Formats: sequence, structure tokens, C-alpha cells
Amino acid sequence: MTMQEQTPQTPQTRKRGRTMLVKHADVLVTMDATRREIRDGGLYIEDNRIVAAGPTHELPESADEVLDMRGHLVIPGLVNTHHHMYQSLTRAIPAAQDAELFGWLTNLYKVWANLTPEMIEVSTLTAMAELLLSGCTTSSDHLYIYPNGSRLDDSIAAAQRIGMRFHASRGSMSVGQKDGGLPPDSVVEKEADILKDTQRLIETYHDDGRYAMLRMVVAPCSPFSVSRDLMRESAALARQYGVSLHTHLAENVNDIAYSREKFGMTPAQYAEDLGWVGHDVWHAHCVQLDDEGIALFARTGTGVAHCPCSNMRLASGIAPVKKMRLAGVPVGLGVDGSASNDGAQMVAEVRQALLLQRVGFGPDAMTAREALEIATLGGAKVLNRDDIGALAPGMAADFVAFDLRQPLFAGALHDPVAALVFCAPSQVACSVIGGKVVVKDGVLTTVELGTVIERHNRLAKTLYEAAA
Repeated sequence: MTMQEQTPQTPQTRKRGRTMLVKHADVLVTMDATRREIRDGGLYIEDNRIVAAGPTHELPESADEVLDMRGHLVIPGLVNTHHHMYQSLTRAIPAAQDAELFGWLTNLYKVWANLTPEMIEVSTLTAMAELLLSGCTTSSDHLYIYPNGSRLDDSIAAAQRIGMRFHASRGSMSVGQKDGGLPPDSVVEKEADILKDTQRLIETYHDDGRYAMLRMVVAPCSPFSVSRDLMRESAALARQYGVSLHTHLAENVNDIAYSREKFGMTPAQYAEDLGWVGHDVWHAHCVQLDDEGIALFARTGTGVAHCPCSNMRLASGIAPVKKMRLAGVPVGLGVDGSASNDGAQMVAEVRQALLLQRVGFGPDAMTAREALEIATLGGAKVLNRDDIGALAPGMAADFVAFDLRQPLFAGALHDPVAALVFCAPSQVACSVIGGKVVVKDGVLTTVELGTVIERHNRLAKTLYEAAA
């Protein structure tokens, strides 16, 4: 295919922006409509979008910036659909190391009650750095606790500084222990305040344009921490403004039991009753989603954020991802909070997704390429986007490159794409988001990471000691 065929706009009709040429990738994984994997492949980029993707010899020979990718595998940037970035401050807390979901939360709520705006900002920087270095270019984050003057704005400022494409979810908890909820009363908010702040954030920050770097999401925390009214009103608010909806659902057997006891229905039935289904909704975990729930999600286009490491860490079970995908449920990957995973390494998550489906449902339950597709196109669909997740003309210029000359890939170069998933998790050599280099030669270019980590560890120590 020629350049002219791929780009209907001509230089005469549009002023040329800053250009980037990516050339000589050992393999370019496009995730386009035909799932092309191109040997000696490359990309031609103008500003923040891809103009052409194909063999190097079919691309222009020069550009304002040229990246030679010999010895590298180039793939679309990975998409993280579920995270709690503030939890990177509370990894491996002793009291929560060996608990299931409800016990884990109960032990950590009292620690998180001492969070500050600075902690939110720094933990977001740390979490995003970990994601970026592991191949992620777009991430959502679900912040649902706002003590001591903390605001979602603190996370947003960090994302803008580090250069990550971001879906910021305004989470909330409104039903404390005195009202039959799980969280302590000290960390819940008034529902009127939640809705008012959510509206403020949407009106201030949300960008619904193609290639948007920042979108807002309405995200009450879970059925066991908010009321029916808040769920309904949140859905109405989101649809008024055309933004997506997100929450936790059917995470483990206790979650199911709570829903049946409190609401007299399964979590999926509860979601449907409240209007929480549709292409603009995605739910985290869904480990215990039953066949009826899977059919409902498939019929309505409701998405699922699959979090294999977290589900294993908390012994929540094995989500029926193969069954979901066969039914037509949109499925993306999420690292979940860095206290229930205790990592945010996206390639590790892709690998774990493959391994967990196989141990649960057999060796053909998921292939390496299916796992990679869930982490790219799957995540894009779950976030309700059609401009990320693939390397093709008209898509956002978000891609990452892995150096295939590392010891961990030795002996696997007959199939570098499968090697990325099957072999030990790799860090990126290069990451580009919206046509801008964010990681170069394995080093983050947008922030001084050593300083960030030093601040992060100091604040984590303060947080831990305050709850002792």
C-alpha cells in the first residue's frame, strides 16, 4: 500500500507538522485490522498521529526525528484499565500480606486515612514511572479516598508532568461502617459533595477529542462502599457529560455474598438494575461473574478490567476470561493497586494473564498473541477509545520498543512476539506517547526518577508509622 493510499489528506491540504520516522524494527506488531506483524517494519508520524505503518523501504527516508529500531520489537503502547496508584505507598504492609479482599481492605483503610495531597502526587508519579518503563502508555486510575485535603487534581498534575495518557477516575465511598458498609466512617464523603466535585472535575479537565491525553471517569468505589442512590446519580451525571463509568464488581465470593444479602441479587443484576451496563461502563475484576452476568455484559457491550496478579495475590479466584471473550465481552488488563499486586509491571501482567487462564482452563485457554491483544486493543475498547491500541494510519502515535538482544530473549528470536509474553518480563528501551519520546535508552526522560523514589520512600515511611 502506498503512502497516498493510506493518507487521504495531502500536504497541499494540510500543513505538515513535526515528523518522526521509526525504521528497521526487527518486528513491528501493528494490531491493525489484519493483525500484521511486519519484519523490518516502521512508522511515519506527524505530530501526535501515525501517518503510515509498513516495511521500512516503503516509508519516507527522513524526518525531523529518526529512531532506528534494529534489534527491537515494536508494539502498540499497552493499556492499563484498572489501578489505584496511591497504593504504591503501601506495598507489602505486614498486616495485609496474607488476607483476602475484605480483610486486606480493613487493615489498609486506617493507613490510607493519613494520605496527604503530596503523597497522592508522588505515588502517582512512581506508579506511572513503573507503568511507563514496563510498556504502558495509557492508564486509568481509580482514586476513591480523599483524606486531609487530597484531590484528584493531585494525580492529574502528576500525569501531565510525566507525560502519560490518562483516564482519571473520580472514585468515592459514601457508606461507612455505621451504615453497613466496609470502610471506616472517617474516610467516607457526603454524596452531594461527591457529585459536586465530580462535576467540577469533568468541566475542568475532560477532553473528549480524538487523541485526548486526559479524560475523566465517574467511579463510585464498589457496591459495599456506596449507596444505590449514588450509583444511579453517578450514572446519570456521567451520561449527561458523555464520560465513562467504572467500579469494582464480583471480585470474590464475599463480594457475591454481600450483594445477595444486601440487595437480594447478584452483582451483575445489581449493575443492570442501576443502569451500570453499556459500552460506556467497565467493571474491575469480575472474577465471580456468572454465566447470566457474562451474557448481560456481552449483550450490552459492558467491559471488564481483568487483574490476574491481584486476583491471585488476594486469592479471589480465576476470572473466566476465555468464556467472556468467546461471548463477546470487551476485556482489558489492569495491574490493580500496587498493594494488591504489589507491582505495576504491564508485561508481567500480560504474562500472568496467559498463565492464569491456562492453569484454570487448559493450555489452549489463551495464546501469547491473545494476551497481547487484550493488553492493547482490548484495553482501548474497554476505555471506549478507537484511537489507541494499534499502529495504523490515523491512530495515536503511542508505541514501545523492547531490546531483543537481552539474555531473557536468547533462544526465542524465531518468534519475538510470543517471546515478549512467554519469557521473563522485560522493561522498555523506548516509549513514545503522542509522538513524544518519554523513555529513551531505558531511561525516563520527563522526570528525575531517583528524586521521585527518594520522596516516595520517605512519605511511605511516614504513612506506615502514622498508622502503627
